[in-house]
Amino acid sequence: MDDPNIAVGYEEDGRYYTEDGVPTFNVAEDGTVDWPTFSGFRRYHAECHVCHGPDGEGSTYAPALKKSALTMDYYDFVDVVTNGRQKVGAAENSVMPAFGTNPNVMCYLDDIYTYLKAHGSEAIGRGRPAKKEAKSDVFSENENACMGS
Repeated sequence: MDDPNIAVGYEEDGRYYTEDGVPTFNVAEDGTVDWPTFSGFRRYHAECHVCHGPDGEGSTYAPALKKSALTMDYYDFVDVVTNGRQKVGAAENSVMPAFGTNPNVMCYLDDIYTYLKAHGSEAIGRGRPAKKEAKSDVFSENENACMGS
């Protein structure tokens, strides 16, 4: 991909980043998805889709997220998920709860972000990715440390 907000600049321990150090996805020509993006699909559907709908398409009470990871600054995304957000006005009254103390979200925040980025850019379609990279030992160690296992 030519978009610098999406293009892989480098890989470190099974995670992919843009040149600016922002997490991104890597989908091989045969459709194999990197492990963090696959993990993000799983975590999104475990924690986020109840409000934001399947595949980030939105619902009657929460906005679509499919394109948010493409338009929202990564650090703003982290802030909103961690601390929540409330929008009150004549046209809307919506509350995004804070997930900063939920390890099922926070330990996988970059994964969720890369999943939304991959889906929003249409690098992956709807539903569970059919092929995925193997889960690395480093990823497993970091996951266990974050989850307290």
